Amino acid sequence: MQETDWNEKAKRLLKSELVRRGVNTEDLVTLLENIGVEETKASIDSKISRGTFSAAFLIQCLNAIGVKTFVPEVEPDMILSEPVILYKAKNTKTRVK
Repeated sequence: MQETDWNEKAKRLLKSELVRRGVNTEDLVTLLENIGVEETKASIDSKISRGTFSAAFLIQCLNAIGVKTFVPEVEPDMILSEPVILYKAKNTKTRVK
């Protein structure tokens, strides 16, 4: 099984939202400042290039650029599903009054 690079996935998700809205990192600095988040262009560039940013930073960025709904594109083979557990009901007798 091929190992998934989650940092690369996170980086691509954020970059695609920025591109979709025509926002560069200089713009993002200002937009983040507008919601009370202080970041420099260099720190944002570094976080995005590594893909090692917190979920909080991702949410701050999405909020700052005006994303109302966010549905990340995740390939089906990456989705972990809940285990299917089948329960067999105990054989119970019904009482009739």
